Amino acid sequence: MNTSFHPANPLLDFTGLPRFAEIRPEHVAPAIAQLLAENRSLIERLLADDATVTWQNFVDPMEDANERLSRAWGPVGHLNAVMNSPELRETYNATLPTVTQYFAELGQNLALFEKFKKLRNGAEYPVLSAARKKIIENELRDFRLGGAELPVGQKARFLEIQERLSELSSRFSDNLLDATNDFSLLIENRDGLSGLPEDVQQAALVAAQAANKSGWLFTLKAPSYMPVMQFADDRSFRERMYRAYGTRASELGKPDWDNTPLMEEIVRLRGEEARLLGFANYGELSLASKMANSPQQVVEFMRELAQRARPFAEKDLAELRAFARAELGISDLQSWDIGYASEKLREQRYAFSEQEVKQYFPEDAVLHGMFKLVETLYGLRIKPANAPVWHDDVRFFDIRNDRGQLVGQFYLDLYARNSKRGGAWMDDVITRRRLPAGIQTPVACLNCNFSSPVGNKPALFTHDEVITLFHEFGHGLHHLLTEIEDMGVSGIHGVEWDAVELPSQFMENFCWEWDVLHGMTRHSDTEEPLPRTLFDKMIAAKNFQSGLQTLRQIEFSLFDMLMHSNFESGGAKSILQLLDEVRDEVAVLIPPAFHRFPHSFSHIFAGGYAAGYYSYKWAEVLSADAYSLFEENGVLNPDVGARFRGEILAVGGSRDAMQSFAAFRGREPKLEALLRHNGLLETS
Repeated sequence: MNTSFHPANPLLDFTGLPRFAEIRPEHVAPAIAQLLAENRSLIERLLADDATVTWQNFVDPMEDANERLSRAWGPVGHLNAVMNSPELRETYNATLPTVTQYFAELGQNLALFEKFKKLRNGAEYPVLSAARKKIIENELRDFRLGGAELPVGQKARFLEIQERLSELSSRFSDNLLDATNDFSLLIENRDGLSGLPEDVQQAALVAAQAANKSGWLFTLKAPSYMPVMQFADDRSFRERMYRAYGTRASELGKPDWDNTPLMEEIVRLRGEEARLLGFANYGELSLASKMANSPQQVVEFMRELAQRARPFAEKDLAELRAFARAELGISDLQSWDIGYASEKLREQRYAFSEQEVKQYFPEDAVLHGMFKLVETLYGLRIKPANAPVWHDDVRFFDIRNDRGQLVGQFYLDLYARNSKRGGAWMDDVITRRRLPAGIQTPVACLNCNFSSPVGNKPALFTHDEVITLFHEFGHGLHHLLTEIEDMGVSGIHGVEWDAVELPSQFMENFCWEWDVLHGMTRHSDTEEPLPRTLFDKMIAAKNFQSGLQTLRQIEFSLFDMLMHSNFESGGAKSILQLLDEVRDEVAVLIPPAFHRFPHSFSHIFAGGYAAGYYSYKWAEVLSADAYSLFEENGVLNPDVGARFRGEILAVGGSRDAMQSFAAFRGREPKLEALLRHNGLLETS
């Protein structure tokens, strides 16, 4: 065995896929320390080199070094999110500041900044590819945003802020995970389960047995919590779950897990960081690298959308209240009744339930259908393959083109478990780039939190979960189908944050197409495909309460942007008071006073969505409008598919997202397609 190719520390093996099964907490610190030391000495050498700066003698070696670091650190962050353990968490949190500091140092290194300026102004620049020019422009922008031009004293403070923010974000996530895991509710009497689907009851029974309890155990994880809110007849059961869920990681729970001080410090530090860089507020700083121009533009966009959606939301709520009063005997509709009453109203109005639909979406049929769609649109082949994985449930696939060449590979980790953070997300594992030996194949990982199979039956997905899977696969394809050969703008790299949801939300549209959907269904008992009559009911119900849902997204987006653009942390107004003001302006549904939504708003306090949550709606305008070209030419049209692949997916971040959109659509985006898809256009 040639040890030069297989170092004892699996994190230092860059010859192929990560050796996930072998990675241990004790590997982390030494591997990262070694790579940081190697990278720092490389940068010293590059800076000491007096030769004329070229792409080959400057950018290439630095890209190699930083890629090694990200390919070692990436799997650690990934395992921390999907196989969390006290030992790994401790190591991750102890090592995180060293990685954060390294990238912050790079961003502030004036000598590196000067080298990039020389490259930009040098003889080689005009003959570089568009992708390489874009990388250089992005680097110059990011140096400015990274504090490179700050005086020494302010630079040190800027670094402190970066480290503290990454520490606070990580703690925010840990607190939320711990608070979520801490709560469970045991139902000892079968009567208390009235209304709950059989598979949910079964999962609760298994959970109770695993905890050595008799009865049915419910938790705040989505596969347990959501069905209770949607189906449980017992109102007090719903209320207890709702209260526990809505107060997670707040001052109303264990003091150790209270995110209140963290949130305030995060917002304050972001404001300070922005002002150091010469921006009026963090919203401006956030938008410096996005499609949107100013916080004001985002706020106006949101308010216009709110105005268009509000009449529909008011109608939704009035109908729900009247129905709850007349049919369910609930005269004072509360937040914990909304999901339940909505499900009953939907069942009555459209005569089907989520539960009924779920029986038609076994995992194998769904995956086959999703892969077939992508194969049809983009001329690809997707086949199972082998790779080291972090859990037995994880699967691995190859994507090949019509000539049989490997284009990309991806992992699929679909089920919820205690060691895995909630939600669904895509991680990039390896990025496509050209190396001396040839093209490096991109690799992605798709993570979801669905219910795992029970017994010998395949897992069954709700239609919402099918949509989630398509969404994440859209992100995956954006990363995997890139044709760019330089890492900085390959795949999802370098794509403006408010455009990054375009390929994912675009994929969701296909979940509402009969030609796509009926081929990916099979009833769990009868094996019959989804009947057209049930599909027609689903379509009729598609925009059920879309007014309410749109306003909810707008509420979160406005709250996020206003908190980061005209709010003073620690001032006269608290974060919760700001949220109340936003709700007074745009919401028609106001949660109870005890509800602590911001305390679990990971997207903006622990993810990359700070002053960027609006990008979901922004990108929805882009994706609805892009999809309308398929609607006009046939949704399975391979020619339009090839154009989407070529103008949107293949170019990665190598040009501005607005240019890519216009190249595909032939014009700038319009709001109408989104309003039409969501049923928010007045029909005369």
